[in-house]
Parts: sequence; structure tokens; C-alpha cells
Amino acid sequence: VQLQASGGGLVQAGGSLRLSCAASGNIFRIHDMGWYRQTPVGQRELVAMAFSGGGTRYSDTVKGRFTISRDSATNTVYLQMNSLKPEDTAAYYCNARASSYIDTPPGDYWGQGTQVTVSS
Repeated sequence: VQLQASGGGLVQAGGSLRLSCAASGNIFRIHDMGWYRQTPVGQRELVAMAFSGGGTRYSDTVKGRFTISRDSATNTVYLQMNSLKPEDTAAYYCNARASSYIDTPPGDYWGQGTQVTVSS
């Protein structure tokens, strides 16, 4: 399973960006898809997750500003980021928990990071 992320960039505080991540390759089933972020000096932290059952989870720091959505038909997950703050600056990583074959347990897959920089 390969994940291709896009949509990062430089934006002023208060602005918006939309990240996309498309999964491809040998995919039997994608269970959950989401986004993590990591700063050069910090640990990778969960930003938002979209579960296979339809639920979502957000970090407290982004609730009310970010919205995660997924398109199961295209195996794509999106992250709409509004009211961006300088502290949102980080590399954002797409994550998917997926199975490649019917008889294999799900594994964790990661896309390449996409940089989001918010200027004050």
C-alpha cells in the first residue's frame, strides 16, 4: 500500500489549506485513515482520524478548526484546515491502517510528509 500526500504550503495565520492523501497498490480493505504531524523538535502526534465505521477523532488543539473526511470509492482522505495558527506549522503525515489481502492482518502505512508552514 502506498500513500501519496499533497496540499501543504505556506499560508498566513487565519488562512486555510486542504491536504489530500490517496492510497494505491495492493489494497483489500482500508480500515482507518488519518493525519499526524511532527515538528523538528517534537514527537509525531495525532491530528485527526477517520474510522472505517464513520466516526472521527481530533486532537484537542485542532477541534473546531480542522475537518477530516474520506472518500472510500477513491481511497482518499482529506484534511480541511481553517483558522490556521503558527503553532500548526509542522510536517503532516498521512496514515492508513489497511490490509493488502483477505487473509492478512491490517498494517500501518505512512505517506511522505507534506510541510505546512503558517506565518504570523
